[in-house]
Amino acid sequence: MLLFTAFLDSVALLMIVPLLPFHATGLGGGGAVVGLLMATVPLVQLVSAPLWGRLSDRVGRKPVLLIGMGAAVVASVLLALADSLPALFVSRVVQGVGGGTVGVLQAYVVDVTRPEARAHALGRVSAATSLGVMLGPALGALGASVGPSAPGYFAAALGACNVLLAAWLLPEAASRAGEAHGSPGRNGDVLRVLLHPREPVARLVWTYVLAMGAFQGGTAVLSLLLAERFGLTARTVGWVYLFTGAVAVVARALLLGRAVTRWGEARLWRGGVVLLSGGLALLAFAEGPWGLAVALALMPLGTAFTFPCVTALLSRHAAATERGRVLGMQHAWGGLSRALAPMGAGWAFEHLTPGAPFWLGAVLALTPLLLGAVGRDAPDGSRGFS
Repeated sequence: MLLFTAFLDSVALLMIVPLLPFHATGLGGGGAVVGLLMATVPLVQLVSAPLWGRLSDRVGRKPVLLIGMGAAVVASVLLALADSLPALFVSRVVQGVGGGTVGVLQAYVVDVTRPEARAHALGRVSAATSLGVMLGPALGALGASVGPSAPGYFAAALGACNVLLAAWLLPEAASRAGEAHGSPGRNGDVLRVLLHPREPVARLVWTYVLAMGAFQGGTAVLSLLLAERFGLTARTVGWVYLFTGAVAVVARALLLGRAVTRWGEARLWRGGVVLLSGGLALLAFAEGPWGLAVALALMPLGTAFTFPCVTALLSRHAAATERGRVLGMQHAWGGLSRALAPMGAGWAFEHLTPGAPFWLGAVLALTPLLLGAVGRDAPDGSRGFS
C-alpha cells in the first residue's frame, strides 16, 4: 500500500512539474523566474521537513503522511486557478508544506525493514515514485491538450483519491523492536551538519545535498533546453520524462538490489555520482537524438544508485526513536540544495549558455568524491552524530 501511495502521489505531482516552465513563461516569466518557481517548494521544505519528521516520531507516520498528501491536493487546485505569477508561487508554497513529508515516508520504510535490506526497500519506493515520474508528465501533456487548467484539476482529483485510499488501507508503522534509542533532539539538529561537518551523518548529508543539487539544477531547466535545442513543447516534453522515468524504474526495481548485494551501499553511491555527472556533461553538449538518449539514461541511473544508498547509510546512524528527525533533517538540507540549484541553473541558462547549468552540474555531482564522505556501514542506530 505504501508503494501504491508513493506511486499515485508522484503521478499527481509530475502531471504538473514539467508544465510549470511553460505556465510561468506564458504569464511573463523568464528563465530566472522559472528557476525561482522550481526553488520555492524545496525552500519551504527546508523549514517543514524537520518539523514533520519530529511530529511523526511523536504521533506516528500515517497521520503526517495524510496531511502532506492533503496539502498536495490543495496546491494542485490553486495551480489550476492561478492566473498570475504570484498565484503560481502561492500554489508552490502550499506544495512545499506538504512535500516536507518525504523524510517521513522514508522513515516509515526504515521502520519496517531490516538494516541490510533498507537500500533495496528504499529503492523499491523510489521505483514506484519513478513509475509516477514516467507516467505523470505524459498524463499532464494529455491534460494540457484539454486546457491549461486541466492538469491541475486532474492532479487534484488523483491526489484526493490517494488520500482516501491511504486513510483506509495504509496501516500505522511501528518501530522495529530491539533497536537502539538515542537522546531526543540530538540527531535532528539541522545546524549540527554545519557545526560538525566531519561527523559521519554530516558527511552523508553533504553527499546527498551536492548530488541532489546537481540533479535538480539540470532538471529545473531541462524543459527549456529541450524546447530551445530540440523544439519540444508543453504537449511533447512529457514523452522525454516518460523515457527517463522508465530508466529509473528499471534501475531501482531490477538493478539496485543486485548491485547493493554485489558492491555494497558505500561503493555504489560513488558509482552513482559518476554516472550522474556523465549524464549531465553529455546533456550539455548533446545535439542529436542518440546523444540526448544516452545522457537522459545516465542521469536517472546515477540517481537510482546514489540516493537510496546514501539514505540507507544515514538510517544506520539514527536511533529508532529519531529516524523521522534525522531523515527530515536530510531533506531539510536537501531542500536548500533543491532551492538554490534551480535558481542558479535558471540564471546560468539565461545569462551564460543553455548548456552551462548541465556542465556546472556535472562538476558539482563529482564533488562528494573529494570530501571523504562516509564509506563504511554503521551499526544500526548505534552511533548517531558521533
